[in-house]
Amino acid sequence: MRKHIKGIDHVVITARDLDSAQDTFRRMGFTLTPRGHHTLGSQNHCVMFGQDYFELLMVPQRLPGREYYYDFARIGDGLAAVALKTDNARGAYGELAAAALAPSEPVDFSRPVQLQEGTTDASFRITQLGLEQTPGGQVFVCQHFTRDVVWRPEYQVHANTATGLAALAIVSSEVAATAAAYERLFDVKAKTIAEGLLVNTGDTPIAIVGERALAKRLPGVWISARHQPCMAALFIRVTNRDTAERILRAGGLHPTRMPDGSVAVGAAEAHGVALIFG
Repeated sequence: MRKHIKGIDHVVITARDLDSAQDTFRRMGFTLTPRGHHTLGSQNHCVMFGQDYFELLMVPQRLPGREYYYDFARIGDGLAAVALKTDNARGAYGELAAAALAPSEPVDFSRPVQLQEGTTDASFRITQLGLEQTPGGQVFVCQHFTRDVVWRPEYQVHANTATGLAALAIVSSEVAATAAAYERLFDVKAKTIAEGLLVNTGDTPIAIVGERALAKRLPGVWISARHQPCMAALFIRVTNRDTAERILRAGGLHPTRMPDGSVAVGAAEAHGVALIFG
């Protein structure tokens, strides 16, 4: 494992229409943070859990440093990126550079956050890997300088009983080759699972799977129409699957029970990513 990479910090779901995405995920029973406006020009809402989160992101125009997300959304909404945890982005940069993974120079940015006690800035430092290093989507390392501003307790309670990220799945027609890139990134050996290969990130694992294998795992669930490899499915940990299903149905969605008892919403309803509540 890498010294300065501690697992998955958050994942990024990119949407062309952030109002629509905000409405959909609220109807799913998630509590969303107020809209954020990054100094880099992007806008977001976050769904916060105890140790991680996912982000709904919109880039309104092709902005410097945000080109990938803008171009991604022109094709369609979906799971576009994974942010890795670190307490030292510069240290992670040095470690990844030494491994010949060609990270970008660390960049600092922020967004104002409206709190009861007033407005303050949430501040970050990131270093990004080239897309050729991470088949399926963008991967970057994210250091938080203001965790107390981002992880607010009032945003961590969700009607659907969600408590955290459980796993994400990358669909690939070349499972071994795609997994090899993530083995190199995390400096680990992937484990064989029924659907393909599982890469240990330090906490939330990444499954590299074939399309047919994932379809067997998620029968009747529409995954993604994006070119493979792609980040296609996000698994969410919940404390009560029945409650999650009830909230999803009440919100006008069409969840499906999986053979293992988890509850899935297809990518067509969840802005390009299949969501599995288990």
